[in-house]
Amino acid sequence: MKIKRLRLAGFGPFKNEQVVDFERFDADGIFLITGKTGAGKSSILDAICFALYDKVPRFPDGKQPLRSDYCEPDDPTFVELDFSLRGRDYRLVRSPEYERAKKKGTGTTTAAATAVLYILHGTEWRATAAKVQAVGLELSAILPLKADQFLQVILLAQNRFQYFLLAKTDERRAVLRSLFGTTRFEQLEAALVLRRKSLDDRLADVQRDVAQQTTAAMHQLRLLEAPVAPDLGWFSDALAGLNSAVGIASAEATGAAARLSTATEKHSAATETQRRQARRVLADTALAALDGCHFGVEAQRGTLLRAARAARVWPQIRSSRTATAEWQTALADVGMARTAWLPFGDSGTSDSGTSDSGTSEGAASDSAGPSQRALRSIMDALVGRLGALAEVLAEEKQLPALNREITALFDALVGHADGLARAQQRIDELPQQIDFIGEQLAATTLAAAGESDAAEAVRRAEIGFAAAEDVVALLRELAGAGTQLLDRSRDNAAAAVDYEALVTRRFAGQASELASRLVEGAPCAVCGAIEHPAPAAPEGELVTAADLSAAREHMQGSQQELADAQETATSLTNRLGQAQALAGQRSVGELQAECCAARARLATAQTASRLIGGLRQEQADLRESQTTAQTALSGLRAARDTAADIHSERSGQRDLLLARVGAQRGGSGTVTDQVRALQQELDCARTLDDALVVSQQRADARDAATLDLANRLAEEAFDDEGTAVGARLDEGQVIQLANVVRSYDDQRAAALAAVADPELVDLPSAPIDLEPSLRAFDAASAARDDAVSSHSSLAERAGQLQAIVREVTTRFAASASLIDEHSQVRQLADVMQGDEPNTKRMRLETYVLAAQLEEIVGAANLRLRTMTSGRYSLEHDDSRVKGGARSGLGLAIRDEFTGRARPTHSLSGGETFLASLALALGLAEVVTGQAGGITLDTLFVDEGFGSLDSETLETAMSTLDTLRAGGRTIGLISHVDSMKEQIPATLRISVTDQGYSRIEADLPIE
Repeated sequence: MKIKRLRLAGFGPFKNEQVVDFERFDADGIFLITGKTGAGKSSILDAICFALYDKVPRFPDGKQPLRSDYCEPDDPTFVELDFSLRGRDYRLVRSPEYERAKKKGTGTTTAAATAVLYILHGTEWRATAAKVQAVGLELSAILPLKADQFLQVILLAQNRFQYFLLAKTDERRAVLRSLFGTTRFEQLEAALVLRRKSLDDRLADVQRDVAQQTTAAMHQLRLLEAPVAPDLGWFSDALAGLNSAVGIASAEATGAAARLSTATEKHSAATETQRRQARRVLADTALAALDGCHFGVEAQRGTLLRAARAARVWPQIRSSRTATAEWQTALADVGMARTAWLPFGDSGTSDSGTSDSGTSEGAASDSAGPSQRALRSIMDALVGRLGALAEVLAEEKQLPALNREITALFDALVGHADGLARAQQRIDELPQQIDFIGEQLAATTLAAAGESDAAEAVRRAEIGFAAAEDVVALLRELAGAGTQLLDRSRDNAAAAVDYEALVTRRFAGQASELASRLVEGAPCAVCGAIEHPAPAAPEGELVTAADLSAAREHMQGSQQELADAQETATSLTNRLGQAQALAGQRSVGELQAECCAARARLATAQTASRLIGGLRQEQADLRESQTTAQTALSGLRAARDTAADIHSERSGQRDLLLARVGAQRGGSGTVTDQVRALQQELDCARTLDDALVVSQQRADARDAATLDLANRLAEEAFDDEGTAVGARLDEGQVIQLANVVRSYDDQRAAALAAVADPELVDLPSAPIDLEPSLRAFDAASAARDDAVSSHSSLAERAGQLQAIVREVTTRFAASASLIDEHSQVRQLADVMQGDEPNTKRMRLETYVLAAQLEEIVGAANLRLRTMTSGRYSLEHDDSRVKGGARSGLGLAIRDEFTGRARPTHSLSGGETFLASLALALGLAEVVTGQAGGITLDTLFVDEGFGSLDSETLETAMSTLDTLRAGGRTIGLISHVDSMKEQIPATLRISVTDQGYSRIEADLPIE
């Protein structure tokens, strides 16, 4: 991995954009990053780390004041880093979150953090990720080193350089864990501990379960004291004893059941005899009671028989009464029909009907109305008359609709006449309107033709007006610039005079300055004399080099301010000339009036342009209306002629109908009135005829019903209708008497059957006493229940105890393998956690990291022995630590002068630096080898060289010089002057007068 180029702005002490091309130092291999304390040397490394990992090594807590305090709100903050890895070039552009100026309005807003990752394809950079999270995911796949590994392998930061050498075991473990990713071994230890805890819980569950089963067994055995350490034999013996008690209880329950069976049989026999005696007594009593009710029941039986005969006659009685009532109703209907016919008895139609009969029957019926034969003759005549008037009635009904149609046709004729008049008037007016619109269109088109010229006039007038305003403003600014130029010229002249005066005083005071440096007995720097008889005395205050430098800087500043004032005045003069040329020597008021007039002309032309389309459309619409009106006029004339023809036709038809209706109307007002009167007369005749027919039919039906009733009364032996009606009963009474008679017959038959039952023969006369047999049955039943309850309780307890014994047997069988597994897992977990029997007290993860540390120490000693001329070497210390703390990752320094190892913190400052450098380089080699075998083409070392003497520094530089093999570039940060002399390639950080820093590269002259 090689760091190629760094570009940053607004980062740390760097306000403006700075670019560092690290490839310019490839030929030298080693370059020095130098500058004043606080200038920003370490900030370069911070920028590299920020670009790659979004954090800096000096701010591990995440609080990163990355944006430069010198930035203005509009200044950007970003870091751009180019690096190569495995033959591919990458570019990272990242910016932190910071406050920037709002794009609209005043104040600031928070700019979100951004990140973009590019890959070089040929000569083109192509973005592959453009969000912070996406860039982080891409880098995790591209970079083989994590942030901690990067800080231990490539970027040896100032506050982390000696950390690994002097760290305690736990601290060193944390560093190695992050570098080599050994968290999986810690997870394995945790999983084994969890398994051990699980087995502890399972074994405790077994022990608790056995204790619970012992308590349950004591409950079933009714024991008050718990056994001491009960085993499987105790449970088996308890089960056998309880099963024996169950067998004895079973035998006792069987004997008690036999005795209960004997007592039950005896009590059942006595109960049956008593039941039969009770049945015989009830039968005798019931038969005697029924004999006492015999005569009353027989009387009710006779009433029920007479009611049955009356029920058979009742239909004829009901038919006779109904026929008589219907005959009387028919007679009433005939009377009402004759009454309704009376008004028509003297009419012409009636007279003609009766006179035609010519019989004595018709003459005899005049007082009571016409006869049925005469009435039907009248009805025929009325039907014929109504048939003759039907056609005339239909024609009369057409007259109202025909009158309405004729009225509507007349109104239509009037409307057509009005429409023709209006259409003709519209046709006469349209030519004048078309000519008027044509004149307006011509005038408007002429006015709109000048729109482009008016727009150009407005533009020229506005340019001139703006230029005139600029002339006024520039004249004011130019007056101020002239005053400022005069002031800057005066200040510059004064600064030059002051500087010349200081130079003159400096030269004049050289002798006194040299005299002030003379030391008694030391040779003079000018003449070499040891004696100084008359040293020059200063004439006033001496002028120092710092005074000259300050005066020079003040004079240069005055010169720059004068140049700036001259440039401002020249720029204003040029702008004034341009503005005057555009204004054309006219005033602001004149140009403003010209603008207003030009805008008015443009508005008029634009209004005319908008009106042209409407006028053209209106002209076309009027012409189309003219054509439409002429067409409509022809249609209106045709419609008027058609309506006139139809009106004449309908008027002739109405006159014809009126003549025919008048001829058939007779004495009535209308044919409809005459038809209504004839229809009413016909309805009354038909009603009277129907009533006469029904009356005769009802009289015949009455006579037949009377004869049928007399015959039925004789058959059922009734003297008359009243006797039959008196014997009749309603349905409820019949059911009640039938139930009484049927119940008596059933009860007597049952009593006779009971008395004759064989079971009731030969019974003892004395009543049976059930008390002795009942007492014997109750005693045997209680004894049987107690025996069965005792047996059931013992059997249930024995079953539950048997289940307990089975569960305990299973638990005892499973606990053996569980105990063995628990012992093995517990011992393995203790060993992996560094507990007994682990004599080294070294955990599994520590053991793995110790192997890595030994490899690191081996690689570090190759350089440490060289840098210390074979005196020092690092040793891996895995001895136990006092106080029982974890061990296995200790480091010690072996001194070959004494032949003993001692703690690393006993080294001096220079020795600590050399050991830390060797250890860091060894760590870098091991981590690099396990990170996919990448090549480290760039290395940065921050500080530490100032603690070395010149010889040791030379050795350290020689060691670092060997790292340049294969094209590696090493950047060193140091204040040591001898290193500045040895390393010509320099990246110099300087601080400007404004306080922010800038980067300058000094390369050796080839």
